[in-house]
Amino acid sequence: MLERAAEQERSGDWAAAAGTYDAVYREHLAAHNAAGVLDVVVRLGHTRRYAGQHELALELFELALTLAERHASDDVASRALNGLGQMAQARGDLERAEGYFGAARDRAERLGDHWLLGAAVQNLGIVANIRGDLEKAADLYRTGLGHLQAASNVGAQIAVLNNLGMLHVDLGSLDTAEEYFEQALALCETRGDIVQEGVIHVNMVELFLARGELERARQSCDEGFEIFSRVNHAVRKAEALKFYGIIYRESGKLHLAEIHLRQAIDIAAREEPLLEAEAQREMARVLRLQGRNRQALEALNRSHALFTSLQARPDLADIDERVAELEVDFLSLVRFWGESIEAKDRYTLGHCARVADYACRIAERAGLSERDLVWFRMGAFLHDVGKTEVPEEILNKPGRLTDEERAIMERHTVIGDEMLAPVEFPWDIRPMVRSHHERWDGRGYPDALVGEEIPRSARIMRIADVFDALTTARSYRAPLTPEEALAIMEDDAGSFDPELFAIFLELFPEFAPTAINAAFAGTEQRSSNATAKTFTP
Repeated sequence: MLERAAEQERSGDWAAAAGTYDAVYREHLAAHNAAGVLDVVVRLGHTRRYAGQHELALELFELALTLAERHASDDVASRALNGLGQMAQARGDLERAEGYFGAARDRAERLGDHWLLGAAVQNLGIVANIRGDLEKAADLYRTGLGHLQAASNVGAQIAVLNNLGMLHVDLGSLDTAEEYFEQALALCETRGDIVQEGVIHVNMVELFLARGELERARQSCDEGFEIFSRVNHAVRKAEALKFYGIIYRESGKLHLAEIHLRQAIDIAAREEPLLEAEAQREMARVLRLQGRNRQALEALNRSHALFTSLQARPDLADIDERVAELEVDFLSLVRFWGESIEAKDRYTLGHCARVADYACRIAERAGLSERDLVWFRMGAFLHDVGKTEVPEEILNKPGRLTDEERAIMERHTVIGDEMLAPVEFPWDIRPMVRSHHERWDGRGYPDALVGEEIPRSARIMRIADVFDALTTARSYRAPLTPEEALAIMEDDAGSFDPELFAIFLELFPEFAPTAINAAFAGTEQRSSNATAKTFTP
């Protein structure tokens, strides 16, 4: 019956395995066979853990440890401690997990049991891997593998070989990684362990993607997906779907990439937030390639929110790095979107990047934190996003705009605000988009706000936006020198927050050389009437 239960576990039928173990437990209990009861309680704990019944698994491991102490069974105590360590690791309590695994190793050493030693040492390797100490993890994995080979425990060897394969992918040792994966697959075939086989096939996708071998990646994904569809393992199936999305994106099949990533997200949203965060990030990359910038930002935002919520989990040691990488994706996307805005207006090339640079310098001097500056810069890149809806003939008109055309142009602030409404940014950038044309004296648009009614971020943006507009060529005039621009801005001081304008004046010596280099590269000579003291940006 124990062999039948083990076979049911290998095929992924957790419910059947638990039923068989329950029957064995009752028989041992009726026969007053303490050793048999202890053995089955530990086995049941692992079966419940595999099935996702974590509270029941925890109770069973604790019961097994209590009974093992009572009956002086180091064998069962070591197994129960390993189970408790795995439960603690799943909760993110690495300190407690390490303590349990260390105690399991001590019991195993006392017994001289290679199987138990191998299990405990490889679990300590997993903790080291999570903490980012990859060399230590590799040493522990190899030591654990040696013990498990001495014990002829094939199932546990498969797990360690798989871990070594994944670790060497992370290290960039791809040939070594493939050797470990192939050894693990060969043992799976010998043992008939289709669940582990599926895990390894899905993990190998990352190896083939790193090599650029898309067809082998798809074949490996097919193998894993078929297995996890058969055994109905939702999270592993969603992981395969995520990899399908990456494979199809890299193959240029963006429609198929989107379909598979949406399926992965639907499953992961119910089962595993980390996997959803990863899938949302991949979805953003697909949407960006399709030119669907706002939807890409929505996906990035969801990914960022999920990764941020996971930062408290110590079992995810690289989560801060993932959040930082995601913010690079954010900035890259908004920069790309900003450049697509400028593509409509041949006179504003580089405007968003320059304005972002000027505005961030003012904002930093005004006291914005380093963290806030990351998102402030993104708002600066997107401040003119509404211009994508303004006709090009108005954007590029060489003469003065009619009242009707000006009304259309001024709508870009409201349109931009509406475009970004579905995106819940971690930092509120929408006021920068809506209100960067508001004036301190109340004569701006779209809401005629006065003084401190204007969001502070938008007041900073206005100074940077006006300065860049004056020092670059427009359809209706040549660029001014920085000094001429400053004279006009000082003449129109009612336009700006006095405190922030004073900061701009302090920083002006830094702005002038940058502005000259940016403004006059490849531009025509300034016209004779360029210094006229009338300006409405």
